[in-house]
Amino acid sequence: MASANSPKFTEGKIDFTHEGETYQTYYKRFGDLENRTRNPLVVLHGGPGLCHDYLIPFSQLTEKYGVPVILYDQLGNAKSTHLKEKPPAFWTIDLFIDELVNLLNHFNIQDGFDLAGHSGGGILASEFEVRRQPAGLKHLILASSLAASSLWNQSNGQLMQAFPDDVKQGLMGGMKEPEKFFHSLKEFHSVHGCVIRPVPAEYWYTLDQVFGPDGDPTVASAPILQNWSIIDRLHLVRVPTFITNGRKDISQDFVVQPFFDKIQKAKWVTFENSSHSAFIEETDRYMKLASEFLAL
Repeated sequence: MASANSPKFTEGKIDFTHEGETYQTYYKRFGDLENRTRNPLVVLHGGPGLCHDYLIPFSQLTEKYGVPVILYDQLGNAKSTHLKEKPPAFWTIDLFIDELVNLLNHFNIQDGFDLAGHSGGGILASEFEVRRQPAGLKHLILASSLAASSLWNQSNGQLMQAFPDDVKQGLMGGMKEPEKFFHSLKEFHSVHGCVIRPVPAEYWYTLDQVFGPDGDPTVASAPILQNWSIIDRLHLVRVPTFITNGRKDISQDFVVQPFFDKIQKAKWVTFENSSHSAFIEETDRYMKLASEFLAL
């Protein structure tokens, strides 16, 4: 889903073998990995179940600051291999960590890289650090993420109260009535997901990949994050961490506060003119601050 002014990139697919089966991970790479002067940044999309397209603004780190950036679609989503036949138990955090490790090894950057995770991608990023303690990880960016699913659910429940009854009912009905749910989700995200107008096509496209008429909800429907929390393990995060959220974010302050309280080297910035995607809503400032943080 590229627009006319999209930055230059290289794309392809990486073989990923898991439990004897080989799948493909689609990626998009910005910048040169061979002659780099800065560590590459791998950016993890939200969900679980979304795709990379709405994260294209991170390519500004390449254009302005010389940071190579790699985006990819996690297994089961968008341009990577779809596996609708797999049972819910197939989809685990460790599966997605293994896929990430495979990508790092493919690009031979496992000895020196940075990670950014948006929303559900921040779960994957923080779990990777806590579970695997990767030697090559230098910095972590947690963009509008969450420290526990209970805090996320609490925030959604609070924010939903301000919406008309039909939107509330559509959201609470979930995927039992997909059309109503998607309509309500768009109303909700117009206030707390992305506040710039028009909302970029890539943003809606990303949601469409799961909830639209041709979407694949397989990963999003799996109970990967049911009763999930990393709060009691955040002391295991070793690397400097940049926490970001927006003033109108679904990830309200109390949703990200545990990151700041429990991670030893943490910086937190709330973007006053943003909601759940400050890297889209305030791109220039976001990337300037991210570049400065990654240079530390």
